Amino acid sequence: MKVLMLNTYDEWGGAARAAFRLNRGLQSMGISSHLLVQGKTSGAKDVTGANNFLTKIAYGIRTVLGTMPVRMYPNKPVNNFTPALMPDSIAGQVAEISPDIVHLHWLGAGFMRLETLKKIKHPLVWTLHDSWAFTGGCHMPHECVRYHKACGFCPVLGSRHEKDLSRWVWQRKFRAWHSLKLAVVTPSRWLADCARKSSLLRDMQIEVIPNGLDLSIFKPIDKRLARELLGLPQNKKFILFGGINSISDPNKGFQFLLPALRDLAGRGWHHDAELIIFGSTKPENTPSFPLKTNYFGRLQEEIKLSQLYSAADLFIAPSLQENLPYTIMEAMACGTPCVAFNQGGIPDLIEHRITGYLAQSFDAVDLAKGLDWLLQEDELRQEISLCCRRKVETMFALEKVAARYIEFYETILKA
Repeated sequence: MKVLMLNTYDEWGGAARAAFRLNRGLQSMGISSHLLVQGKTSGAKDVTGANNFLTKIAYGIRTVLGTMPVRMYPNKPVNNFTPALMPDSIAGQVAEISPDIVHLHWLGAGFMRLETLKKIKHPLVWTLHDSWAFTGGCHMPHECVRYHKACGFCPVLGSRHEKDLSRWVWQRKFRAWHSLKLAVVTPSRWLADCARKSSLLRDMQIEVIPNGLDLSIFKPIDKRLARELLGLPQNKKFILFGGINSISDPNKGFQFLLPALRDLAGRGWHHDAELIIFGSTKPENTPSFPLKTNYFGRLQEEIKLSQLYSAADLFIAPSLQENLPYTIMEAMACGTPCVAFNQGGIPDLIEHRITGYLAQSFDAVDLAKGLDWLLQEDELRQEISLCCRRKVETMFALEKVAARYIEFYETILKA
């Protein structure tokens, strides 16, 4: 079996990590698998993509040009809306490689024009990492459910018209998706439910297969050793917060983190607990945190990231909407309990008071309550730590996820 995966990036974002890791997982199971990306940044031999300066500049221009219609709307959500307008050469590249299965992942940032999918003459599997495949262009619709019908009056765009950009993109998708032989995979039950309710994908085959994780890398490390390696004190409780653009991305919930930490400091943790932030460099105008804050910037090395998870007493993820966030999965694999809002696909990872704490959605006080509960109970936190690792081993080990995908591919090829 020959599998070709398509993803915009090979090292940027959760979808890139999911595709890259699954690619390696399939190879470890004896499957010929390759990853095709828009712009290659890794040195991996099993990844194909433009890696010279001029081509990357050209892709950057394509991305900007592709977002021009989005910039015409009041909200200008260039990071949360992809019209997928720009022409591409993907179909030709796929035909040249001639795989048995084409496995799509995240296709934003000018990588592929949505009409291109009709030109690919191979069985298609599409793992959804957000809602874009079944909306009129947004990646995260938040509370909007207009994708159940036909989009329009798009709140993400800030549109006041029914026949807006979201309606036009929805109509293009309706025509393009109509005759596709496409099997859809979602990593979380929540996203599967959203897809089944959508007007664009409700008639498609939809399977739930989680993202996988290499548990030989993300594993518990002795906390004292991890802190020593990272230069952190041994006599503090550490709360870890992070992800790509963790401070600047509104979806990461920084606006809830600050009031939750103020509430926590008021509960007596002002001197005994500290905050660790990764994924963002220290801003020029540093927020006034009530706890001492340690910035670790962007961490590219997974071993270093594993050390950071192990050094922390707990991980906090106050995101607004998530599919199946790798940060929580990675933290749990390292035995670090997590506190997050009860939303999206997060309940697939965190079981309330078993592998962490699920706070009421967008309630910073309840978030602080979860932090306080876990920080106070050392023995309980140790029990939860063991439950975290056990759950990841059972459900999210990369080899188990790869095996499920192989079985799914075989079913599709037989059909």
